[in-house]
Amino acid sequence: MMMKRCQWVTADPIYVEYHDQEWGVAVHDDRRLFEMINLEGAQAGLSWITILKKRKQYRLSFDSFDPLKIIHYNDSKIQELMENAGIIRNQRKIAAVIENAKAYLQILEDYGSFDSYLWRFVDGKPLINHWTTHEQVPVTTPLSEALSKDLKKHGFKFVGGTICYSFMQAVGMVMDHTVDCFRYNELLP
Repeated sequence: MMMKRCQWVTADPIYVEYHDQEWGVAVHDDRRLFEMINLEGAQAGLSWITILKKRKQYRLSFDSFDPLKIIHYNDSKIQELMENAGIIRNQRKIAAVIENAKAYLQILEDYGSFDSYLWRFVDGKPLINHWTTHEQVPVTTPLSEALSKDLKKHGFKFVGGTICYSFMQAVGMVMDHTVDCFRYNELLP
C-alpha cells in the first residue's frame, strides 16, 4: 500500500525524500536556518525542485553557507558564482546571500542565535494547521508578512512574505502537511 503524501509531492525521488524527511521538521540549527532562508530566496520565480536539485552545488559554492566566509566575497568570487551553472546565476540573488550573511551575523549579536530570533515569531513552537486539501494551504499569511518585514528591517534580501511562508513551512515553524498525509501525525507534538 502506498503512503499518502501531500498533494504537491511529485514522483521525483528528490521531492519524495525532501517531503518525507525534511519538510515541516522543526529546525533549530542556526547554520541550517541560514541555508534555508537563502535557498528559499534563490527559489523566487522558480520551482522548489529546481533548487533541491542544485542544493549540493549551492553548499559547495557558498562554503557550506558559512556567513563568516560569505561576508568576505569580493567581485572575483561573485563573478565565479555567476559563471557556475550549478546554481541560479542571478546577480541579485547572489548579492542577497552576501547581504544576508551580514544581516545574519548582526542578528546573532543582537539575539544570541538565529534560531531564537526566528522562533520567537511562533512563540518557540510550531503552528499546527489542519488542512484537508492542498488548495487550503496559503502562500502567505500575516505572520509570514511580519517576519518578512522584520527580516528586511534587519537587512535581509529576497525575503518577501511568500518566501518567508515557504521558509516557515520548510523549517517546521508552520506544520502544513495535510491531515491525510502520513507525516501529519508523525510531526504532531
